[in-house]
Amino acid sequence: MQVQGDWLQHAGTQALCLALESSGFQALFVGGCVRNALIGAPVNDIDIATDATPETVTNLAQNAGFKVIPTGIDHGTVTVIAQGGVHEVTTFRQDIETNGRHAIVRYSTSVVEDAARRDFTMNALYARADGTVVDPLGGLPDLLARRVRFVGDADARITEDYLRILRFFRFFAWYGDPAQGVDAEGLAACAAHSAGIETLSRERVGAEICKLLSAPDPSLAVASMAQSGVLAAALPGADAKALPVLVHFGMRSWVARLAVLGGAVETLRLSRADLARVILIREEVERLRPPQELGYRHGVEVAEMVILCCAALFEAEPPANWQADIAKGAGAEFPVDAADLMAQYQGKALGDQLRLLEQRWVDSGFALSKTALLA
Repeated sequence: MQVQGDWLQHAGTQALCLALESSGFQALFVGGCVRNALIGAPVNDIDIATDATPETVTNLAQNAGFKVIPTGIDHGTVTVIAQGGVHEVTTFRQDIETNGRHAIVRYSTSVVEDAARRDFTMNALYARADGTVVDPLGGLPDLLARRVRFVGDADARITEDYLRILRFFRFFAWYGDPAQGVDAEGLAACAAHSAGIETLSRERVGAEICKLLSAPDPSLAVASMAQSGVLAAALPGADAKALPVLVHFGMRSWVARLAVLGGAVETLRLSRADLARVILIREEVERLRPPQELGYRHGVEVAEMVILCCAALFEAEPPANWQADIAKGAGAEFPVDAADLMAQYQGKALGDQLRLLEQRWVDSGFALSKTALLA
């Protein structure tokens, strides 16, 4: 089977592979670029695995005129920028010792050993520079059938790195076949080791959950997380019931999806801006303000999230004409400003009166004129 794609024919990519191969080393594309190319998904990152050491890769690449950045030199990875193309080049590795978070590895010259330390069979696929697929562990049938399975023993793979529990559900959300369901062996292993999630940094947990919720439809994956106890370990207090309803309404934002899950979102160590948006949506869901007012106070995007989150949580259809009402509110401009009131009010009283008039104007459906408000 052959991998195809414009990225494969990039001049810098081909030149880098030639620099390695002409010196007697292997240059194999691996992981996401191979997986995605084979199923017709976009290819974003180009990873190359080789039996050359990082020092050798650096020397060969620099001699070819390419820029080399030691981005992960301690783990055998260097970034090579060749004719504008960015490539992560990593030496074949074999795990010597693991503790659930970190691994001690040694360099290897065997692609089979390198494949055996990867998480899922669909990620243990390689391709040569001409696109020929190299499948050391027989993962190609799993990829084509959209089966997300751990490499070898699921328990062993998880205890090597507990983050693989969350990756298992994230990969199912993005690449799995819902008709087949989640792999039973993998699900059982994730349930058995769910306590290991507590050993992970909250930043890593948060990043995985955000990626999972960004999938077109993460409902089954999240439901399986809840069933196995993984959701409670990753996001205490979360409830997955409203998520499929929100997805049905067409809401793609992971922020809104996270908001309907509930739970201790503050523990996920999101960016301040993302956390603030999730909290804002939750607060507005509790306030139950009408679409027009939401549009006026928060704009179209946030207002739509709030309305659909409300509908999902209450298992009801959104209110009639909600999108038009949001748009009306988003385009409305309050006709009174502080200068109009300064002759009568000062300080806190000025602010209170301004807010009072604004709310009166909002409650009128933005119908009251400036004259009526000031009368």
